[in-house]
Amino acid sequence: MSWLKSTKFWGVVVLVLALAGGTAYLVKRRSSKPKVQWETTAVDRGRITARVTATGTLSALVTVQVGSQVSGSILRLHADFNSTVKKGQVVAKIDPRLFQATLENARANYAQAKATLDKDRVLAKFADRQFKRQGPLAKDKLIAISDLDTAESNAGSALAQVEADQANVKQAMAVLHLAEVNLALTDIVSPTDGTVISRNVDVGQTVAASLQAPILFVIAEDLRKMQVDTSVAEADVGKLRAGMQATFTVDAFPGEPFRGAVRQIRNAATTVQNVVTYDAVIDVDNSELKLRPGMTANISFVFANKDDVLRVTNAALRFRPSPDLVSALKLEMPHGRRSGSDGTSGGPPAGAAGPARAGGLAKSDEPPDRRTVWVLRNDLPSPVRIKTGTSDGSKTEVVEGPLQPGDLVISDATLPAGFKAAATGTGMLPGAGPPPGGPRRF
Repeated sequence: MSWLKSTKFWGVVVLVLALAGGTAYLVKRRSSKPKVQWETTAVDRGRITARVTATGTLSALVTVQVGSQVSGSILRLHADFNSTVKKGQVVAKIDPRLFQATLENARANYAQAKATLDKDRVLAKFADRQFKRQGPLAKDKLIAISDLDTAESNAGSALAQVEADQANVKQAMAVLHLAEVNLALTDIVSPTDGTVISRNVDVGQTVAASLQAPILFVIAEDLRKMQVDTSVAEADVGKLRAGMQATFTVDAFPGEPFRGAVRQIRNAATTVQNVVTYDAVIDVDNSELKLRPGMTANISFVFANKDDVLRVTNAALRFRPSPDLVSALKLEMPHGRRSGSDGTSGGPPAGAAGPARAGGLAKSDEPPDRRTVWVLRNDLPSPVRIKTGTSDGSKTEVVEGPLQPGDLVISDATLPAGFKAAATGTGMLPGAGPPPGGPRRF
């Protein structure tokens, strides 16, 4: 038994034990799976309210622009901002002196035309009598035929002059009426009952109406009833309909919601930088006069509201395992699809150093209502096919599929910091075997 006391013997034993321990460690490490940090949310039941949001501008139902049809300087103002006016009320006065002088001139011309007509009528009667006297004399051959012809011509000429004078009288009457109208237009009157929301002139300012009528006032007919003109994107306009209820807020009252109803969705499209929008008009009750024209409204239309439905987060619908995660965990993709650039749903490229995000946002060839979510079961992800329904932007209704409340769906995953994909693109953990199907080709 001397060999038991030999130092060499015990050295060999220690070496053998060390080799056995190292071999066991390597085997264990080679056969172990990577520990992935999963981000999950539980499937639950609850309400889903689908909305369409848009922005718009408040305005009165009827807004009238009051202008001037004649040019001149403003002599007086009888209305100001926020003034309440009645239909026919004078809100401004243009200096009438030039128009009064024009009216007096037109009256004088009219009187002169009438006097000329009266004079020519007397001459026409005299010429007609002369012609009638010459007829019997010419018949009895007491005067020459030429004298009869001259009398007939004078009578006809006098009658034509009377008709010309009558036309001149009508023309002078029209000029007189025009002068009277222009003088009356120096009184700027309100065409409707309402409130002045804009005044664009001051006393002494000259307005020129030669090309177009200048806008002096803007009058809102009734501020107790207003409307919101919204810009709804073409992708959402099909979800709206006339009569739909809408809620909105304004910056002046950020914590107070206002309500309205869609009156119409106009067919005229507006295109700004290749973005097509449509105007949805919302009627609003403003009995308290809190809302003012021009305010910006943030509108929300509710087009679907479902209670007690199975819900899954939208982040889980977007999650796809990355190529590294598929290779490391030897996952089976649904319907035989692999993850990565070779026909799978994306993720970070193989070979990325450090912690790698395992989720991908690549396009899918699935129908819009058929989606795949990954459920965490026994610490491993499992693909589940579902049919989706209404979405509120953060959660989506599950119409069909083997999901139950409480199931943990994966929204993101993080590979361990020590993970480094091989340069060949296999995406293995240190000590892990090759992925299923052999090495990937470039």
